[in-house]
Parts: sequence; structure tokens; C-alpha cells
Amino acid sequence: MTALNAAHFQTPEKARAYLEAMRWPEGPVCPHCGTVGSAYARKKAGLYRCAEKECRKDFTVTTKTVMESSHIKLHHWLQAFYLMASSKKGMSAHQLHRTLGITYKSAWFMAHRIREAMRTGGLTPLGGEGKIVEADETYFGKAETPRVSPQRKGRPYTKRGHLWNNRPIVALVERGGSVRSFHVPVADKATVQRIVAENISRESRLHTDESPLYRGTASFFAKHETVRHSRKEYVRDDIHTNSAEGYFSIFKRGMRGIYQHCKEKHLHRYLAEYDFRYNHREKLGYNDGDRAAIAVKGIEGKRLTYRQPH
Repeated sequence: MTALNAAHFQTPEKARAYLEAMRWPEGPVCPHCGTVGSAYARKKAGLYRCAEKECRKDFTVTTKTVMESSHIKLHHWLQAFYLMASSKKGMSAHQLHRTLGITYKSAWFMAHRIREAMRTGGLTPLGGEGKIVEADETYFGKAETPRVSPQRKGRPYTKRGHLWNNRPIVALVERGGSVRSFHVPVADKATVQRIVAENISRESRLHTDESPLYRGTASFFAKHETVRHSRKEYVRDDIHTNSAEGYFSIFKRGMRGIYQHCKEKHLHRYLAEYDFRYNHREKLGYNDGDRAAIAVKGIEGKRLTYRQPH
């Protein structure tokens, strides 16, 4: 019996029962007023009405979630969540379209909604006392609007400055733990140091390469230690940025091999997808089913419509 033979993947009714049990263990929760267990079922299956006098609004288990107003069947939604959560390098909209038997347009938009469900706020700082956080930056894909050089009087960068015409990504990886990545307009010192200062606990040890972007960050943390890649030094004792580079490697292999093309305005959603799978990987105690269930729980309070391009 394969994972996709589970009951909630088979019919819309069983999928709805699964979602209701997962989201409402103590009874229906009105998404409009937040009242728990004070609703009654309407004639239509899966439709409820809040019994609170001030509310009295109808709702379903998908109201005010990324699945609201979708005409795609619920068990197809759950299948898509599982497929995207269990595929290490991602699953293209074309593959979802073929596997689920829906249109390519629906599959593409469904995938973006699932990425939105995978997105987390990242309010808790990475690291802590005795922990190591690695910071690194990379560039992926050509920017759709060429960036200009102040030294060249507003003209676009030449081939020598090709990195400035690519899309910058900054990643912070807690060694043995989670990643947090950011697509930034420009990876300059002010931007990178702000990200580092706001997302890493001050008791952490910060590991970077010798990039000047990180100069001056020693005062923010317990230690700032570097390796010199320009001198072919990649590891010194326990000092390295291999975890961050490993994350970038997974991300780039997936983007080039699975997705192949991504508009810059959508890049942050793909980063959220790769962050999610990395932060719920097997080494941290999660299996494919766990990842899918956690992603489904992330649907609450999030909407993404065709009128929201990014």
C-alpha cells in the first residue's frame, strides 16, 4: 500500500472529513468570529453556519484558507500537498497537471497556493548560546530589470559585473537545524547586515566566508569566524559554510532541473518551498506524511488570488 492510497486521497468527502478532523478537533471553528463548537451543519455537505447571534455567517473547512473558492476537488489538493512536500527538489506544475488530471493553469496556481501555505513568519531568531549559524549569499537567474552601475553613470553593468545583474539570495542556516532565506533587491552590506542582525540570536557563533559584506558583524554575536575561500580554505576546525552551500546546491538543482524558469516576482515563494522542506527534513525527525500534514496546517488565514501576482 503506497502513501497515496490513504483514504483521504481517494474522494472529496473523505478529504473533507480528514481536514475537519485536523483543523477542528474540538468541533467546527467559525473563521469569521473565531467561536469554537458553536455552529450547525447546513443541508449542503460540509457547509456550516455560525450560531452566534452577532455572526450567523456560513463557512466551510476551506474558508479563509489558500483553498477558498477553489473548484479543484479536495482530495486532489491533499494529493498535491503530499507530492510537493515529499519531492526533495520540488514538483513542476506540468507534473501536477499530468498526475492529478487538472489543467496546467490550475496546477500552476495550486502550486503557488501550496507554497504560500508552506511559508512561515520566522519570528524566532536562529541559533542561540553555543550554536552556530552560517550566513552566505548566492545569485540565481538574470534580473528582469538590469541593475545600473553608479560608477558607469547609470549605464547597465558589463559582463565583468555580471553578478550585479543576477538575483541575489541571502541564506542563514543554523547548523543541524533550520534555514531562512531571503531574495533581496541588492546584496549590499547594509541589507545583508540588517538581515543577519534581525534573524540570528546574539548568543550565536556566526560563520561566513571572507566577504566584506559581513565585516563589522562581530559586535552583534558571541563570535564571528570566517574561512577564506579565495585561498582555497573551506574548513578550519569546525568553521565552515558548507551547510549554507549545501542548501544552495539543493535549491539550484531543483530550480534548474525541475522548474527551469521562474519570474523574479515569484522567487520568494520558491525559496519558501525549499526552506520548508529543508526545515522539515528526515534528519530532524520528519517523514513525507509529517511534512504534508504540517503544510496543510499552514493553510489557515492565508489567501492568494489571481489578482495577487506575488
